[in-house]
Amino acid sequence: MLIHACISSHGFGHGARTAAVLTHVAALRPDWRLVLSTGLPEGFLKLCFGAVPFEHRPCRWDVGVIQADALGADGPATLAALAALEEELPERVAREAAWLEAQNRPTLLLADVPPAAALLARRLGVPLAWLASFGWDTIYGAMGEAFQPWAERHRRLYAQGDLLLHCPLSLPMDWGLPEVRLGLTSSRPRLDLQGLARDLDLPRDRRRVVLISFGGLGMAIDPALLARWPDHVFIGPDPALVGLPNGRPLPEGVRPLDLMPLAGRLITKPGYSSFCEAFSQGVGIHLVHREGFAEAPVLEKDLRDHGWHRLLSREQFRRGDWELDLPLRPPRRGPLPSNGAETAARAIVAMAEGRSAVPMTGTVRI
Repeated sequence: MLIHACISSHGFGHGARTAAVLTHVAALRPDWRLVLSTGLPEGFLKLCFGAVPFEHRPCRWDVGVIQADALGADGPATLAALAALEEELPERVAREAAWLEAQNRPTLLLADVPPAAALLARRLGVPLAWLASFGWDTIYGAMGEAFQPWAERHRRLYAQGDLLLHCPLSLPMDWGLPEVRLGLTSSRPRLDLQGLARDLDLPRDRRRVVLISFGGLGMAIDPALLARWPDHVFIGPDPALVGLPNGRPLPEGVRPLDLMPLAGRLITKPGYSSFCEAFSQGVGIHLVHREGFAEAPVLEKDLRDHGWHRLLSREQFRRGDWELDLPLRPPRRGPLPSNGAETAARAIVAMAEGRSAVPMTGTVRI
């Protein structure tokens, strides 16, 4: 069996989520081939998959939202990119279809969550499962009149799938498909914690350790701001942390997730995979407000409901008013189940083997 995963190039979170699920698929069916068709960098994918083997076929399937930085959206640039991609998709679909046909193996498509995966599935006549907490139809539907034709086109493509692996922390996905409702879809830390703590000279009290992570685009930090918090140690990918008394650059080959058992708080933007990882590792989230992206207010509400948190304005972040001296606010509701990646993997295996991928439980809506 060949699992061909079409992964959005919009952000690293899509790749991290797909990796969390497919590593469980590999544990269940180690002889299956995992092929990742995405514009995400191979180095990042290797970091996500660890020792699990995969094949990488560089291919950009969607646009997402063009961003000026980690918190800002560029509508005109996004429209231009959508029009350009539409002209390129026929060749990309034909190329991937020809390659898959040449493999001469049973195939299942998994998409997180480029609408164009439906074009590939339809051309090949193979099953398609969406792994999603939102679709680009909902995102574009909230971005103004010029985006409405794209929202409608993408909604029609999503409706051509066979199964929705419905992640938590989600926007509406009314595509008329059978669904498997999932818990948190997070990988697990896999490095030696004692060794990491020693190498980074971290305090024993994890409440004094703060991760700063804003995804692939990052977010510039004024190094002088760390001096406002001399009792805390900050770890992140930003080069500004290098050489500071209480700054630690994220070591090569280490994911923020690998450090979370050693950290008490995470300063970040609204992001699905970051939330799943922090929730699963008991890390409080200091959330920097984001505008112009429909997922952001939903994630902010879900954070209030399910995670320990503080909410920061963008200006607070820029001036270093990070509220690390204040207690985390408790969630208004209970925690979410943490077995989403395993549940999704079992559903994919069942679907690929011709069994029902939709178990008859109260967590599934058809």
